[in-house]
Amino acid sequence: MLTIDPTQSLLLVIDMQTRLLPAIHQGDQVIRNLEQLIQSARTLGIPVVYTEQNPGGLGATIPALAARKGEAVLEKMTFDAVKTGQLLALAGDRRQWVIGGCESHVCVLQTVLGLRMAGKKVYLVSDATGSRKPHDRETAIARMARHSSEIVTTEMVIFEWLESAEHPRFRDLLQPLK
Repeated sequence: MLTIDPTQSLLLVIDMQTRLLPAIHQGDQVIRNLEQLIQSARTLGIPVVYTEQNPGGLGATIPALAARKGEAVLEKMTFDAVKTGQLLALAGDRRQWVIGGCESHVCVLQTVLGLRMAGKKVYLVSDATGSRKPHDRETAIARMARHSSEIVTTEMVIFEWLESAEHPRFRDLLQPLK
């Protein structure tokens, strides 16, 4: 399947943590886009999973993006969240991974490569990922694309999840995009 199917996808939010984000280039934009994705996923009943890298050192997920009751938060020390042995189980029968977070060239990259090695379909949301240095982000996105990850944007994901202007939640999700 080439499109992002709302019944087959989940949103993975990687390491959007309090002590890391102040150093992220254009971090406010990354946060805004992830807020839109998270709200859209919640509205449409799409599971949201979070990772936190070394939360004792980097803090928890920022309050604006924090998990709600029932959403999984995977604490990890490995850069590739797949190596925790728990991430794949959190997806249940969902086959499509929509991914955003930080840092693009470390935990996002290694998790995406881990998911691809596990045979998963990955959609990297380029405008919802960040790094401290723009060159690291750009290079990571290019590498993930070379390894068969679909590179998408926040709006692409939301409109594919909606599938039609006749979707009953279309206006709810369209408003924040304006």
